[in-house]
Amino acid sequence: MPTPTLTPTLTNDTRALLSRLGVSDHRFTGGQLAARSPITGEAIAHVRETSPEEAAAAIGRAHAAFLAWRTVPAPRRGELIRLLGEELRLAKDDLGRLVTLETGKIASEGRGEVQEMIDICDFAVGLSRQLYGLTIASERPDHRMIETWHPLGVCGVISAFNFPVAVWSWNAALALTCGDPVVWKPSEKTPLTALATQAIVGRAIRRFGPDAPEGLCELLIGGPSLGEALVDDDRVKIVSATGSTSMGRAVAPRLARRFAHAILELGGNNAAIIAPSADLDLALRATAFAAVGTAGQRCTSLRRVFLHDRIYDGFVARLRRTYETIPIGDPLAEGTLLGPLIDGTAYRNMQRALEAARAVGGIVHGGHRWDGLGLPDAYYVRPALVEMPDQVGPMLQETFAPILYAMRYHDLSTAISLQNAVGAGLASSIFTLDMRETEAFLSVNGSDCGIANDNIGPSGAEIGGAFGGEKETGGGREAGSDAWRAYMRRATTTINYGAALPLAQGVEFTV
Repeated sequence: MPTPTLTPTLTNDTRALLSRLGVSDHRFTGGQLAARSPITGEAIAHVRETSPEEAAAAIGRAHAAFLAWRTVPAPRRGELIRLLGEELRLAKDDLGRLVTLETGKIASEGRGEVQEMIDICDFAVGLSRQLYGLTIASERPDHRMIETWHPLGVCGVISAFNFPVAVWSWNAALALTCGDPVVWKPSEKTPLTALATQAIVGRAIRRFGPDAPEGLCELLIGGPSLGEALVDDDRVKIVSATGSTSMGRAVAPRLARRFAHAILELGGNNAAIIAPSADLDLALRATAFAAVGTAGQRCTSLRRVFLHDRIYDGFVARLRRTYETIPIGDPLAEGTLLGPLIDGTAYRNMQRALEAARAVGGIVHGGHRWDGLGLPDAYYVRPALVEMPDQVGPMLQETFAPILYAMRYHDLSTAISLQNAVGAGLASSIFTLDMRETEAFLSVNGSDCGIANDNIGPSGAEIGGAFGGEKETGGGREAGSDAWRAYMRRATTTINYGAALPLAQGVEFTV
C-alpha cells in the first residue's frame, strides 16, 4: 500500500496559493478552526474564527456602507464587478486549485467553478444598465404610473462546502450591482477559499477607488451561530442561504418573523427518465457525470434514474461497467474523475443509505471504500449503483454521495409521477428522441422541478438561466433573467400632471 506522503505537499501548496492570492499568513495560521483537505483528511491550515462581537461590527459596517453605496449610480456599481471579473481571471488557476484542495473536486471542476464566478460578473456588468422599471398606462387622464427599483439593504450569504465560491459570486455580483453590500458566512469546512476570494475582492475595490465604502464586502468565518446572527439581525434585509432542507426549515421561520427577504437553495433528489427512444450512448455519458461528478456532492447530482423496461437490463449492465472503470484518486492528478467525499460523516451517511437500501430489497453494486492512496483519514469510495424494486426508503431522501438508484418503468406518466413523488423539486431530465415525450415531460403535467432538461443531465447549470427549485428545495432563484429583483425593492409611483383630481375606479369624493 502506498505511503501517505501528500499531506506536507498539500500544506505547502496551500500556503503558497494563499500567499499568491493575497491572504496574509495570520489569517490561516494559529487559529482554532482546522481547515482540512479531503484529499488526505489532514489539516492544511488553522483559521481564526469571527467572534460574535466582530460579526455584529461587520454587519454594522455593511449597513453603513449601504447608505453610501445605494447612491452610487448602478452603471458605476457595475464597474466594480467588471474589475472583480478581471481579478478573477488573473487568479483563476490559483483559486481553482485551492477549490480542489479544500473540497476534493477534480481540477477541471475547481477551475470551472472560478469560471462560473467570472461568467456571473460578466452577466452582472451588463445588468447594471438594465435594472428596468415599467411605465404603466393609467386609467386616469393626465396621469402617469411608473415602477422604480431601489437597493434593498445588506445581503447576507450563507454558502455550503460543495460550491465554496461560486454560490457567493451568484449572489454578490448581483447584490453589489443592485446596491446591496454583502456579508458572507461560508461553510466552516471551506474557509480558505473564502479568505482568498475576500482578498481578490479587496484588490478590485482598491482599483475601483473611493466610491466603494468600507464594509461593502464582509466575511464571517466560523460555525452555525454566525449564520444565525445574519438571519436574526434586522439590518440584514435579505438572506440567501444554500444548504440542506433541514437548514432551510430552521432559517425560513426566523426570517419570516422579521419579514426579511429570503432566497433559499436547499436539497435536491434529482431524477432522470430514460426512454426507449433515447440516444443511449449520450444518456450513459450524461448519467455517469451527473451521478458521479463532484463525488455526488452537488445539489443537482443525479440520484434516481427511471429506465424503461425495454432498455433496463442493457443500460444497467453498461452503467455497471462504466462505474467499475471510473478513475478514482487524487483530484489534482490528471485523468482522475472521482475524488474524495468531503469527510468521514459523508462516508458514514453513504453507508447508512446503502444499508437501508439493502434492507428494502435493493441490489447494491459498488459503494465500498477505496483505499488506493493509503490515506486512512481520507474517504474515497466507489460510486454505487442500486437497483430498487420500489421507490421506498433511502430513495426518497437526498444522500450527498455518489449513489444512483435505478428503477424500471412501463409508461411515461408513471415515470413522471415517480419522479415528482419526493419532497425536493430542484432538477430533472428526460432522455428521449420522441417529441411527444419531451413535450409531455416539459408540460404542466410533467416535471414539477425548477430545472427540467431534455437530453442533458440535471447536474450543471449556466448563469444565464435562473437556478433553483420548488417544494422542499425552497423556491429561491439565483442568476437568470430577473433574479436581480430579489435584491431590490419596488416602488410604484403615480404622477398627476393635470389640474383635476380624478379618482381611480370612478370614486367620487368632493369637498
